[in-house]
Amino acid sequence: MSVARAVPNIKSDRPAETRDFFAGLLGFDVAMDLGWVATVASPANSSVQVNIIGNDDPSAPGISVEVSDVDAVHAQALEQGVEVVYPLRDEPWGVRRFMVREPGGTTVNVLSHR
Repeated sequence: MSVARAVPNIKSDRPAETRDFFAGLLGFDVAMDLGWVATVASPANSSVQVNIIGNDDPSAPGISVEVSDVDAVHAQALEQGVEVVYPLRDEPWGVRRFMVREPGGTTVNVLSHR
């Protein structure tokens, strides 16, 4: 199992304005925008990203970690007794994910693209 990226998820009640803030001030490109969630990325280093969550998705505030095999990580989390706060599922926007809470309380959204 490998980790492809780890991206902070920030909550915004004005996601379009937050997206534009990162683009306008810091020069980020819009990598993805579904309206309720947008990802901005540095044009110089595409692994430097921020997810902007504009609805009640439980991944924000928190961090998203993209892994090569989400099912294996899910099985490992269950085996280790990690608190799963969002069950493993396929989402309509093309990811398979689940969420856990790390000991300090941060939500960790673990995902793979399908």
